[in-house]
Amino acid sequence: MTDKRFDTIIIGAGHNGLVCAAYLAKAGRKVLVLEAASQPGGAAATREFHPGFRVSSGAHLLTQLNPGVAKDLGLASHGLDYAARDLKTVALAEDGAHLVIDGGSVSGVSGNDAVAYAKFHSQNRRFGKVLDGFFSRRQPTLVDRSWDDAFSLLKLGWSLKRLGKEDMQDLMRVGLINIYDVANEHFDSELLKAAVAMDGVLGSHMGPRSPNTVYGYLHRHIADAWGNSGPALVRGGMGAVGQAFAEAARGFGAEIRCDSKVARVEMQGCHATGVTLESGETLFADTIVSNADPKTTFEKLVGYPNLDAGFSRRVHNFRSRGVSAKLHLALDTLPDFRGLDAALAGQRLLLAPTMDHIERAFNHAKYGEYSRAPVMEISIPSVHDDSLTPAGKHVLSAIVQFAPYALREGWDSGKEVFKRIALEQLERYAPGINNRVLASELSTPVDLEREFGMAGGHWHHGEIALDQALLMRPMPGAHQYRTPIPGLYLCGAGSHPGGGIMGLAGRNAAEAVIKHRKDREERAA
Repeated sequence: MTDKRFDTIIIGAGHNGLVCAAYLAKAGRKVLVLEAASQPGGAAATREFHPGFRVSSGAHLLTQLNPGVAKDLGLASHGLDYAARDLKTVALAEDGAHLVIDGGSVSGVSGNDAVAYAKFHSQNRRFGKVLDGFFSRRQPTLVDRSWDDAFSLLKLGWSLKRLGKEDMQDLMRVGLINIYDVANEHFDSELLKAAVAMDGVLGSHMGPRSPNTVYGYLHRHIADAWGNSGPALVRGGMGAVGQAFAEAARGFGAEIRCDSKVARVEMQGCHATGVTLESGETLFADTIVSNADPKTTFEKLVGYPNLDAGFSRRVHNFRSRGVSAKLHLALDTLPDFRGLDAALAGQRLLLAPTMDHIERAFNHAKYGEYSRAPVMEISIPSVHDDSLTPAGKHVLSAIVQFAPYALREGWDSGKEVFKRIALEQLERYAPGINNRVLASELSTPVDLEREFGMAGGHWHHGEIALDQALLMRPMPGAHQYRTPIPGLYLCGAGSHPGGGIMGLAGRNAAEAVIKHRKDREERAA
């Protein structure tokens, strides 16, 4: 045991934990970040999976990084460099008649669909600006009487009013239906509908007909409101993002200790006072901030006996079972997708022919089965970044849906079968690709849980759904980054505004910690 004290201990050096550490250290607090893995970054990680071939083992595209956070932390000065920005989205067709989405424009569709998509994109950017105002601050509560919360709600109401009557009515309407109906309402092209639907369901236990998928789409496209027209590829893989956040935190004075897994949160009475590591070392702090997902935080680190029964039940019922697997391929040469211009091979590629196909793929997951015809988001980052592979070789990463965490037959027996199915699906679009594979690896949600410590292997630490988002995230009794345990806060993707490498949850959590301490000091005075 040690009596070394910190102002704040942060559990987990995922990107939100590092962002929170940076802002707190910048504000003058003595901050220690404890990370179980050997390097910081969490799911923003790069590793070698085959000799000479490096992949982004978790997130593989940088889609939602908040520009305000990037500027505040000086990420460019800490090594964040882009291999490519504003990637186009290519919706692949088995017959080679692909379509290409570039910001608010789309080619490969009828003139009517092109015009309709431009209008759709423009309207969703306006919706995104409303969400941005909500995402960029601590969510208000309707229970406590607070001028800050009242002001936040007034600002939200004003931003909704500024949309205008027609857009405001549309937002209220589409927010309660599904992406299947919305896409059918706007477009004729089945491939375009499917591309839109994919962004509503990717990473979630939902199909296009599921409620909440419109919100999922808006959440994924929040960066449109910041002026982005597509995702980015980071030079050196996504691990470079994690390293840049870590260097920013260190630059402000935070201490980061890796290979330091937290076993439990220490309590004195009902207050969190420190943490004990698996090594047996105990460290103390005035404030503990967990970047772990809510289930891990409350079930494993705090323990249900330290929580009331009602709250424990809400934690238990919090939906966080992943359905996305990650496929990595080391390739001898660049794959040849039927009909695809080689200049587009390094863009974001979607393999999802129709919305009905996506829905059928999801149907299997409802019953604990993997999809027999999975859909994918594909990236070949080596087209833009030759540091990832030996000369002339390539690496392909794909998010493969749907692969349920709780596979009925178990992943020990199902893993190789599902990988073969995914490779067969790729072969239909890129004939001969399997002959170019030097090595392959499939990470199931169980593997992702083990590698990154996120319960259920869920990227977002919990479903992005209206009952687990906005005012409700992650659950009643643990919103506004505070928890039922005084002195314990949340800052990860399971808190507001949710998953994606934005940095907003970490920044907002730091502001909440600072504000809460200031309020206590003012009351004490």
